[in-house]
Amino acid sequence: MHGPRRRPAYGVPVTDLRFEGRIVGVGTTSGTRLVVGMWARSPLGSFADVMVETGEGRRILLAPSREVADFIAGTYTFDEVRVLPVSWRKVDGGIAVTVGSTDSALGDDTLRLRLDIGPVSGLGMLLRLVPKAFATRPGWLGLINPVARLIVPGSATAGTAGGGRREYYGVTLARHITGLTAAFEGRDLGSLERLWPPVRFGFGSAPAAPTLVDVTTTIR
Repeated sequence: MHGPRRRPAYGVPVTDLRFEGRIVGVGTTSGTRLVVGMWARSPLGSFADVMVETGEGRRILLAPSREVADFIAGTYTFDEVRVLPVSWRKVDGGIAVTVGSTDSALGDDTLRLRLDIGPVSGLGMLLRLVPKAFATRPGWLGLINPVARLIVPGSATAGTAGGGRREYYGVTLARHITGLTAAFEGRDLGSLERLWPPVRFGFGSAPAAPTLVDVTTTIR
């Protein structure tokens, strides 16, 4: 479960936990904002999770297992945590995410989300200039964090992760989200909107412009 161990000068072991996958952040005209994590490789295996902040400011975590829920809730802040099946799949032109039952006939799904994925964004073009092996290093991400906050307001590449840990976001590619259909707890969330105001789960939000990013997250 643990990544490589190193010993800094003061003699305390350092453990890096790396999560490799994609994150999408979107707003909706209902005021509900969604952040979806789709992790191909992680210390917890392959999984997806959804963070929801309602228009009233209620923060809800939807996680596929108690192990995943406990880890994420120990890293970010939520008002409610629910353990439910979370799945995603590629569809024509985008991605579909389901939380709860995958059988629409049962009618008990918590979240249904369809995202239309567009071209690489201007930010994505900029990110391509940095070699991936370098772009995901915690040292580099800590160094560029002030610049990243200026370029993409509300976002961050380094910050606290609870329990005396640090977290680093190494984004290597970004694509526009061009449309969505979404329902949460049976309520239509409306159409695509900027992710604004920023979500309040952790030290940084996703970009305000609806975006899908390839990312390596390191927790140290």
